[in-house]
Amino acid sequence: MLQNNALLAQLKQQIRETTPRVEGVIKGTDRGFGFLETDNGESYFVPPPAMKQVLHGDRVEAVLKEEGDKKSVEPEKLIETGLDRFIARVQKRDGRLAVVPDHPSINNVLKARIKRSLDEDSIEDGDWIVARLVRHPLKPDDRAFFSQIDELIAKHDDPAVPWRVTLARHALEQSSPQSDEDWALADEGLERKDLTDTPFFTIDGENTRDMDDALYIESRSNGGWRLSVAIADPTGYVAEGHAVDLEAQTRAFTVYLPGQNVTMLPEVLADDLCSLKEGEERPVLVCELNIAADGSLGDYRFFAATMRSHARLVYDKVSDWLENQGDWAPEKAIGSQLQALAAMTEARTGWRTQHALVFKDRPDYAFDLDAAGNVLDVRIEERRIANRMIEESMIAANACCADLLADKVGHGIFNVHRAFEPEKADAALEFLTAQQIEVAREALLELPRYRELKRALEERNDAWLDARLRRFQGFTSMAARPGPHFGLGLASYATWTSPIRKYGDMVNHRLIKRVLKNERAPAEASEVLTEQLTERRKLNRMAERDVKDWLYVRYLTPAAKAQQTFEAEIINVNRGGMRVRLAANGATAFVPAPLMHSDRDKVAIDDKEGRVHIEGEERFKLGDDIQVILTEAREDTRSLVARPDF
Repeated sequence: MLQNNALLAQLKQQIRETTPRVEGVIKGTDRGFGFLETDNGESYFVPPPAMKQVLHGDRVEAVLKEEGDKKSVEPEKLIETGLDRFIARVQKRDGRLAVVPDHPSINNVLKARIKRSLDEDSIEDGDWIVARLVRHPLKPDDRAFFSQIDELIAKHDDPAVPWRVTLARHALEQSSPQSDEDWALADEGLERKDLTDTPFFTIDGENTRDMDDALYIESRSNGGWRLSVAIADPTGYVAEGHAVDLEAQTRAFTVYLPGQNVTMLPEVLADDLCSLKEGEERPVLVCELNIAADGSLGDYRFFAATMRSHARLVYDKVSDWLENQGDWAPEKAIGSQLQALAAMTEARTGWRTQHALVFKDRPDYAFDLDAAGNVLDVRIEERRIANRMIEESMIAANACCADLLADKVGHGIFNVHRAFEPEKADAALEFLTAQQIEVAREALLELPRYRELKRALEERNDAWLDARLRRFQGFTSMAARPGPHFGLGLASYATWTSPIRKYGDMVNHRLIKRVLKNERAPAEASEVLTEQLTERRKLNRMAERDVKDWLYVRYLTPAAKAQQTFEAEIINVNRGGMRVRLAANGATAFVPAPLMHSDRDKVAIDDKEGRVHIEGEERFKLGDDIQVILTEAREDTRSLVARPDF
């Protein structure tokens, strides 16, 4: 008997060893079946019965099955679950508790239990919760999916659901930090220059409360300008290592969402004591810099000061006045400065266009909301002259900060952006060569050569080429050592102009103060900190996008019901269709291949080239401006669906 069992086990082992297997990640569909995608790009069909044992995102080992020309897989071993901590809605049916993950590719209803510390009676059908997957069918000794409810995010009828759920999804704080401390300006051994009589002014949005920059500008008799950039000084109140400082380090940034801000610092600091309010004396750090008539930067100096804003200005009103529109006008002392600042801005833009790089202007979109979170309107906010005036002033001041830290300290928090990482440079070079653009590899990796290449490509004014090339490009990251910023075309760049809302800027403020006091600088920021700052910035941007997606669906539901037509730009092409951005409001919508032609087989999508052919003819490509008809606004997935308006 024992011998028979041993032989049977040996036979099973031989069968297992000879059975072909593949490893990959499960991709679910809304039709019950799925696919296993391997790391080398191969895709295998997962039939509906097998999909009941896995979830979208699971990394599994699966048995490969072949029937003629058809291949499929049956997941056998879980390597890594795709669902650990997740957001879900509660489902209560006949006294049974379950949760439905809030994920567009996961339709499973998972049995659940409630964490002991939670009151079960407080959890109702439709409520939003945080859950964890505690059992998985492919785990040893587990027979089915099972989850645990760890936290109640929001009741099903809470108007703040989009904000609460989004912040919880990205594990971001739900509210601003609290502080009952009686804040007082510390004696840091800095001599503060009295600038309270100097007519500084701020330019911000109508509803901005955390105003952290003010300007004063003089035209020089020999041409050019002397610009003073005064920046709020929260480090004058918050000592390094203080509990509020450590909390700010954790948060890293203020989270800006439509209708709600979650500040990095307590609101008493961010919106009051540190905010450069009109008529209020405030401690600041100042960069005074000389700008030549051609827009080039000259010498500069940093110092501590006390200032008072003499005017709180608003972007649109300033732009209107400079463009001879509207009936608002500033006081004479401020008006002459605005004219000088506008002239300086044009000079700086011209210099950066020639010697560095300038981003293309794209509009922003602002949401007007009512108290219940409903979208009343989405306004287009163009980057007008007043916006550019502040932008050019901040870029100049940040370039000076980077120079100071690199020269006097050797480290800080720098924004580093390489247009092409070395591992992607060869692919980018191959792509450019295929477009009959002959460039040396160095042009992708060395800043001076890249600036020349970028200007040459911009002269082509080819939206498809720009969009395709972005696929090879890298992202901006935080680094402790100076490095090039290819996007701006600058050798180094370090921000210090937003310390109320960016922890990295607080770090740089403290380093600038060390330089002013001739003190020895501390050790450079750890890689852990710079990576955390980079990751938190990414999470903040994802949260902003997610809330906007939710609000866009609410706002555009009537337009989808009416099958309204919109002008749109194609911003992405993938195997399933293409994504477009609506020009009127900035919303993105997906155009699936089946809506491009009644016969799906006549639609050929080249996602690598970003082109779509219909019946053998190229109809769409990345960067094209087209008309689309909005067909669906899906609340459950916060997504918009459209079809081309042929």
